[in-house]
Amino acid sequence: MHKTMQTRINIFIKKEFISSLMFSVLLLMFDQAAAQRKTTVEDDYYKIITIPVPEGILLEAGGVAAMPDGRMAVATRRGDVWTIENPNGVDGNPKFTLFASGLHEALGLLYHNGSLYSAQRGELTKLTDKNGDGKADSYETVYAWPISGHYHEYSYGPKLGSDGSFFVSGNVAFGDQEWWRGESRTPWRGWTFKIHPEGKLEPWAAGVRSPCGLGVVDGEFFYTDNQGDWVGTGGVWHLEKGDFVGHPGALKWTSLPESPLKLSTEQLYARVSARQIKKDGQYIKPSNVEQEENPDFLYQVKKDIPQLKLPAVWLPHGVLGISNSEIITDETKGNFGPFAGQLFVGDQGQSKIMRVVLEKVDGAYQGVAFDFRQGFQSGVLRMNWGTDGSMFVGETNRGWGSAGTTNSGLQRLSWTGKIPMEMLTVKSMSDGFEVEFTHPVDKVLAEDLSSYSGRSYIYKYHPVYGSPTVNEESLVIRGVKVSADRLKVRIVIDNLRQYYLHELNLSGIRSEDGLPLLHSNAYYTLNKIAAGEKLSPGEITGKRPTTTVPKKAAGVTKTASVTKAVSYAEVEPLLVKNTCTACHNVSKRQVGPSFSDIARRNYSVERIIQLIYNPEPKNWPEYATPMAPMPQVPKAEAMKIATWITGLSAK
Repeated sequence: MHKTMQTRINIFIKKEFISSLMFSVLLLMFDQAAAQRKTTVEDDYYKIITIPVPEGILLEAGGVAAMPDGRMAVATRRGDVWTIENPNGVDGNPKFTLFASGLHEALGLLYHNGSLYSAQRGELTKLTDKNGDGKADSYETVYAWPISGHYHEYSYGPKLGSDGSFFVSGNVAFGDQEWWRGESRTPWRGWTFKIHPEGKLEPWAAGVRSPCGLGVVDGEFFYTDNQGDWVGTGGVWHLEKGDFVGHPGALKWTSLPESPLKLSTEQLYARVSARQIKKDGQYIKPSNVEQEENPDFLYQVKKDIPQLKLPAVWLPHGVLGISNSEIITDETKGNFGPFAGQLFVGDQGQSKIMRVVLEKVDGAYQGVAFDFRQGFQSGVLRMNWGTDGSMFVGETNRGWGSAGTTNSGLQRLSWTGKIPMEMLTVKSMSDGFEVEFTHPVDKVLAEDLSSYSGRSYIYKYHPVYGSPTVNEESLVIRGVKVSADRLKVRIVIDNLRQYYLHELNLSGIRSEDGLPLLHSNAYYTLNKIAAGEKLSPGEITGKRPTTTVPKKAAGVTKTASVTKAVSYAEVEPLLVKNTCTACHNVSKRQVGPSFSDIARRNYSVERIIQLIYNPEPKNWPEYATPMAPMPQVPKAEAMKIATWITGLSAK
């Protein structure tokens, strides 16, 4: 080949190689930039599938039970029990069969040894199909308990204990004059109790208020309660025999010989004020009784009343639900994603499911809670596992109100097979927390302290309905240590507080390929600080990005506007603290209208503040649950919330 021609060919090849190399580099840079912009949603990983319900069936699900032949059974608040063949819809539409009817508000269902068991309002009932025609022909009362007839005397269960007995729980009623004060009108209301197969009742633990969610985890009994009088926020409690979890209504029966608890109402009220005061012959609502600003906390009262049991995990009201319900353990062996052995807790009011991971520290249960999946069509009351590892979710909003588009139904939550970027768990350490992830993290971001923030707070123990978060303190994060496999980050915190809820925000964290955390907040209840070696200063990094503050131009003075715009980052803690998020979402209808819908009314800031303190439900007749007055919201916070809402109308 001619030398000149060979040179030209070599130059052409080099140019093509360089161009290809530059293109590859540019493509890689583009991919990395795109990865940083990646966004994910819950639906990418867990799909909600609605089970078609035949016309004429109102499936206000109060209980969901899996049957060994693949059928699902659903009990309803109206007293029916339906069995569903082909519930996954693989071979056509599911087939519904009426298995039993005539029950009184069935709010739980369990399959055990060939029969279905359900807690009616006044008894535990065993339902059996003896002739094999697919319908119950035997209704047996295992045990009946007294009821007064008060509307709030719901009964929940059963859950199977490790000894073959059944755990059941019962709501308190409310007073006649003191309509806000929970009370126990008949024995064992406000208690959880065991019912043995031979028909014997064994009182178990006292002080529950509205114990809608029961669960047995590794043979141990747990329950969820809802915010209300004496209950600052919802949570998950571990119940051992003789425990008292805080609501005094149940103490009326501790003098009975069967009671495993001997604490009296008088002993409790000698330590914590009941605020039971009359004026002009009428009782005053506890929230209207002036009280010194030195509230009691559960852990303080426990020092004087050792029978008092602290919650294993607080579920912040309005953030992780408002009406916590069923507890189930992931027993699918990986068929539901990476969360095997962890707990899922439903919520009726916000129509969603949370994820909880427990650990035992110095003999006490505690742990962390995360958001998991929202967007269900109605209130999540009951969950159970299908044969394919999907989760069946029974729903109702009857009488309580909930987010969603329907009043009731049955849906199925199915894992897509993709693993989300999540905090798998958070564990207590002697000097902070260790966070484990489902994917390796970007080490540069993980070592940047600006990727982390947090706060700790606690709730009041008092007869007032619920509690705001109090004693708030920002977490002082001194440094972090990223594990060699980048699946764990140990966060060193200088101001851990025992008994407080620690909220961690990891919004700056990304996976190695740029995925953000699907849920960036974790809520750890620190009943005990773990023992162990603390990290030395040389083992941690405390990197923060350097920022340059621009110099102010000479002679230029910026005048603040009359009303400063408020960002969501500024207002979110106030919405959570004052429980606004319990009923309102930024853009979606929930128990109440969305903040965006309120903004479209073009109210002034002053008008919104007025409506916070004195709501006018007639303005929103399409919402069944009227908003209660919120006089406890500080004026400055109400001003900031109202200003933020008015700003939404311009967006």
